[in-house]
Amino acid sequence: MKNQAKYLLAAFLSVAIWGFFSIPLRHLQAYPSEEILYYRIFMSLGLIWACIFLFRRKHFRNDLNHLKSLNRALQVKFIGQIIVATILLTLNWYTFIYAVNHVSLKSAAFAYMVCPLITAFGGFLILKESLSKLQLVALCIALASIIMLGTGSLIDVLWSVLIAALYAFYLILQKQIVGFDKFNVLALQISIAVLLMLPFYMYSHAEVPVSFDFWLNIGLIAILFTIIPLFLSLYALIGIPSSTLGIIIYLNPIIAFTVAIFYFGEKISFYQVVAYSFLLFAVFLFNWNLIANNLGMNRNKKKIAAE
Repeated sequence: MKNQAKYLLAAFLSVAIWGFFSIPLRHLQAYPSEEILYYRIFMSLGLIWACIFLFRRKHFRNDLNHLKSLNRALQVKFIGQIIVATILLTLNWYTFIYAVNHVSLKSAAFAYMVCPLITAFGGFLILKESLSKLQLVALCIALASIIMLGTGSLIDVLWSVLIAALYAFYLILQKQIVGFDKFNVLALQISIAVLLMLPFYMYSHAEVPVSFDFWLNIGLIAILFTIIPLFLSLYALIGIPSSTLGIIIYLNPIIAFTVAIFYFGEKISFYQVVAYSFLLFAVFLFNWNLIANNLGMNRNKKKIAAE
């Protein structure tokens, strides 16, 4: 059995990093959501292409040659997948930023409770990914905890569903993009995102911010909360199903609500603590076979080495 530990670790790291995203976003609360999105994408574009030209030119040339070797139909399919995935990702970014700064932090965090369900069921229906009885039980537990937490504002819930659906279908589509280096795929998607956003930027942007604090937080968002976690999530999809990554996303709202409580001082009830505990349990239950297999393989390797 192929060792999937590194892919599982990449998935956990990507989600854990995103759980802290609200911190730099709240520091930019005074700026319009679209302005944060513009400069996030622009800075990400410069950083990722600088990395490719400095350290990954060979991988980029290999992908170009691979694309040229494909027939016309496959080239069109690849470009179409990239464009649709980019649109979904860009809309997800905008709606998340808007929700954090202008709706509520809870609505943004709640989106990543709904997202795993959509991703898991989407992977099951669209990608024909199998779900075991244990995983179905985990999904039911997660659904029950979501219902417990989703009894608040209807507006918050609608925003959450929108954000979740955009990212869930992005993950499902990413799973279908195969044969190309994931870092190059991400660079191409960010490039297309810039092309999509540039007309809106030229039409409506205000003066370029000069605040050092603004650019410090934008740089942090571009590197730590865009390029690194997106690459980790794309890398994880090489070795694990999109449904598995989708369920791991449940760690995002758990971390986000922890940040909301201990960093921003927001209140949380015992009722919510119980619901989040069920979510955390559902994450490990859904991934139990994968975790157990990798732990078993590691023990076997140590035993063989000792002999």
